[in-house]
Amino acid sequence: MLEIHFGDNLEVIRAFPDGSFDLIYIDPPFNTGKVQSRTTLRTVRDSEGDRVGFQGKRYRSVRLGTQAFQDSFDDYLAFLQPRFEEARRLLKPSGSFFLHIDYREVHYCKVLLDLIFGRSSFFNEIIWAYDYGARTTRRWSPKHDNILWYAKDPDNHTFRYEDIDRIPYMAPGLVGEEKAKRGKTPTDTWWNTIVSPGGKEKTGYPTQKPMAVLGRIVRVHSNPGDVLLDFFAGSGTLGEVAVRQSRSCVLVDNNPEAIAVMKRRFATFPDASYVGCEGLEPAPAVRPGDVEPGQARQLL
Repeated sequence: MLEIHFGDNLEVIRAFPDGSFDLIYIDPPFNTGKVQSRTTLRTVRDSEGDRVGFQGKRYRSVRLGTQAFQDSFDDYLAFLQPRFEEARRLLKPSGSFFLHIDYREVHYCKVLLDLIFGRSSFFNEIIWAYDYGARTTRRWSPKHDNILWYAKDPDNHTFRYEDIDRIPYMAPGLVGEEKAKRGKTPTDTWWNTIVSPGGKEKTGYPTQKPMAVLGRIVRVHSNPGDVLLDFFAGSGTLGEVAVRQSRSCVLVDNNPEAIAVMKRRFATFPDASYVGCEGLEPAPAVRPGDVEPGQARQLL
């Protein structure tokens, strides 16, 4: 089951019954005070083009469109608090809540979540570290997001240790051949690239997160057949991950562009259903060759 709702997320989730979900993951706007946007380009061969690519061949860029939203709130915590409270209400007794946020707001959000869930329900601050994009010369360049994990009941929650994917040892010669071949389990620092600008996974949505990051959360913190919720759904990554791992998922977003992207993304998913999404057409397809401004040179 994959169910997509269009509307104000607080109004939508308030209509859901208590204890409806086994896992809730949200990736709200980070309150950067800026307009978040992504312009997608397609590069085509052109002898008079403005870019030089592999083997000196020339290309020109064709602008496909721009998606954007305002990432600014006068009182960010006042915006989040009722949504955090609803998240706790909606979790089953054994459920977990994951908040994906950045360094600007994570400390304030953790204090608020400690009050709502209780400090004993806090298990991890996961650092998703990536190495992509511009760097600053004025401070250490921020290249990570923060993911807070809270269990509704700290003594009864899902953690499928055997389903954790393994990663290579940094010094395999120090651990022996058998251990090196098996690999190690990750710590609370997850190194994973962003969504590849030239990959099949890309939807063109400004804040799309990698399936590998959400896939690890879903695989370890829920069971097959469980019901998941993301009420800041964006491009719908949690929904795709859930379906591919035999879970059900409910997605909510109030951005028509997000619904349009999800309609295209889930066009081949037979069990996808839409609530309040009439008239919101699927977004144009983004092909693996489509790139964003400033990225074409590295990709060609």
